[in-house]
Amino acid sequence: MFGKKKQPIIKEDIIGVVKNSGLRHIAYIMDGNGRWATERSLPRELGHSAGAKNFKEVVKYSKNVGIRYVTVYAFSTENWKRPEREVAAIMKLLDQYIDEAALEDEIEFLFIGDRESVDPRIKERMSSLESLTVGRPFRVNIAFNYGGRDEIVHAVNRVLSDGRTVINEKDITDNVYTSDCPDPDLIVRTGAEFRISNFLMWQSAYSELYFSDKMWPDFKQADIDAAIIEFSKRKRRFGGV
Repeated sequence: MFGKKKQPIIKEDIIGVVKNSGLRHIAYIMDGNGRWATERSLPRELGHSAGAKNFKEVVKYSKNVGIRYVTVYAFSTENWKRPEREVAAIMKLLDQYIDEAALEDEIEFLFIGDRESVDPRIKERMSSLESLTVGRPFRVNIAFNYGGRDEIVHAVNRVLSDGRTVINEKDITDNVYTSDCPDPDLIVRTGAEFRISNFLMWQSAYSELYFSDKMWPDFKQADIDAAIIEFSKRKRRFGGV
C-alpha cells in the first residue's frame, strides 16, 4: 500500500558515482540571476549577488565530490549590451571575488576570454590570481568576456601568426583557452533555457547536456547530484557504436 521512502543521497554516494562514471569536468551556464531577482521584485544586480554566492557553493561542492575541473560562464561578449548599472555590478562582484579567491589553498584559477575590453586594473588582478594559484589540484575556469566563436577565431589567428597556411583540428584544440584541460564531460544550464549560447563551441562537441528549470541562485547540491546521476546513465559513444 505504501511505497518505500526514498533514501536521501549522501555525499559518499555521489563521490562513487563521479568516480565510476569518469566525470572529470563540469561546465556551468549560470543563467537566471536577473529573472530570479525580478520574480522577487528585486533589482537585477541583487540577482547577480545571489548568483555569485551560489557559484562559490557550487564550486566547493563540485570539488568535494571529486570533480577535477569546473568551467563557469560568468560574462559573455554579448553581455556588454546589458544596462550599464548591471554591468558595473557584475564587474564589482568579480573584483570582490578575486580578493576571496586569493585566499583559497587548493584551487587553480584561469580566466578565459578576451581581456582587451576589461578594465586594466581588473585585468592585472586576473593575471595575478592566475600566477598565485597555478599548479593547484582543482581547476576553475572563469569565462569572462567570453564567446565561443570568438575563441575559435582567436585560436586560428594564433596558429596563423606562426606562418601556417593549413590548419587542422589539433591546431585549434591546442590553441583554445582551455587547451591544458580536458573538454567538458557535462554542460549544465540553469534558468529553463535550452541552448548553449555561444559557450565552449569547440570543446562541447561531445559533451553531455543537462538543462534545469531552476534559476542559478536556486541550483543547489541536490540539483548537482541529479545532474551527475543523469550523466552516469548516459552512453557516450563518441561517434562509435
